[in-house]
Amino acid sequence: MLRRWMAWVAGLWAGGVLTLGAVAAPSAFAVLERAQAGRFVARVFAIEAHAGLALAVLLILLARRQAVQQDGSRFSLELGLALGALFCTVAGYFAVQPMMAAARLGQGAWSFAALHGVSLAFFALKGIVLLALAWRATASAARH
Repeated sequence: MLRRWMAWVAGLWAGGVLTLGAVAAPSAFAVLERAQAGRFVARVFAIEAHAGLALAVLLILLARRQAVQQDGSRFSLELGLALGALFCTVAGYFAVQPMMAAARLGQGAWSFAALHGVSLAFFALKGIVLLALAWRATASAARH
């Protein structure tokens, strides 16, 4: 049952990440004035980041419990993937976004474009990690 929950939560979060990155953000910039689109996308990514913290904690708890039940271990690849998703959320949003705000004001050593690229890389990596976690949890649930 834990595997199914893990697959469901990881799949839901991965779908949200893919939808935001591939549909919502590009669509906002296609139909809104650039400043409005930027504010909209910033708000949507803020919501995803905060929800992502809660989802990551849930996935970490599920993965840890599954590892202990399965082989008595405290660590598993699924736990590592859940921790990776948490790291990408914290680094990509909570560390890089404040630096991007400062760069918009001409402060800091990095340009806005460079920081945007770093943020995008963390977001893309989070999507890949979540897809891998959903795939592994689904395959594991199907075997048991």
